[in-house]
Amino acid sequence: METPTLAELFHTLGTGTLLELLLIVALAGLLIVSAQKLLPWLADQLHGKQRLYLLAIVPLLRLGILVAAFLLVVPRVVEPSLQNMVALFGTVGLALGFAMKDYASSLIAGIVAVGEMPYRNGDWIEVNGIYGEVTHIGMRTVEIVTPDDSRVSIPHLRMWTDPIFNANCGRPQLQCVADFYLHPAHDALAAKAVLQDVALTSPYLHFDDPIMVTVHEKPWGTHYRLKAYPIDARQQFRFISDLTVRGKAALTRLGVRFAVAPVVAEK
Repeated sequence: METPTLAELFHTLGTGTLLELLLIVALAGLLIVSAQKLLPWLADQLHGKQRLYLLAIVPLLRLGILVAAFLLVVPRVVEPSLQNMVALFGTVGLALGFAMKDYASSLIAGIVAVGEMPYRNGDWIEVNGIYGEVTHIGMRTVEIVTPDDSRVSIPHLRMWTDPIFNANCGRPQLQCVADFYLHPAHDALAAKAVLQDVALTSPYLHFDDPIMVTVHEKPWGTHYRLKAYPIDARQQFRFISDLTVRGKAALTRLGVRFAVAPVVAEK
C-alpha cells in the first residue's frame, strides 16, 4: 500500500466548500467569544461555588467548540480515510515537533490542564513565585491577575516542570494567615484567646471553617499565626489587613510588647 503524498490528501476546494469552511470557522469563533464574555459576566452575578463552577465551564466549552469545528472542517478538506488521516497527522506532528516544540508542548499541556484542572478560573495560584487569581485559561497560557493588578500570562508548559500552588482549588474560600511577633515575656494563653476573638469578630469571616492560632517560640520572641477563612477568596487581602490591624490593637490593650528583630553587626 503506497503512502499518499501531502498534495494528494486534500480535496479540490470549490466555492461552496470554501463558504462552508468560512461559516464553520466564523460560527466557532463567535461561539467561543460569546462564551468567554457571557459566562464570566454571569459568574460575576453569582457568589461562592456557583461562581467558580460557571467559570470552570469556560475552558471546557471552548475546547468542545474547537474539537467540533475541527471534526467538521477535516472531512471537507481531506478524504476521511485511515490512511490519509495517519499520513496527515504524522506530517503535521513531525513539523510541529521540530519547528514549534515549545508551543506544541504548551498546547498539549493546555489540553491536559482543562482535563485535570490543576487550576480553574477563579482559583488563586502561585507559579514560579507569581501569585494571583486565574482569570482566563487559554489553549497556550493561563492568565492571572496579581494583587497589584498586574496581568501575567504563564505558558501551560510550566506545569511540566514547576510546582503549582493552588490556594483554594475550586472552593470560594481559602485560608488566610496574619502573623504577629511578640516579646517572649507575656501570657501566651491570653494572647492566643485575644487573637481568636479578633478573628471571630471580623466582618469577612466565614464561620463554617475553623479558626486556628499556632504558636512558635523563636530565640528573639514568640511567633503567632492566626489562620482563618474569608467569605470569598477575593476578600483575602482585606481580611488579612483587618486581622492584622485589630489584632495588633487588641494585643496592645493587653499590654503585650512586640518583638524586635536583633540587629546583626557588620563585620
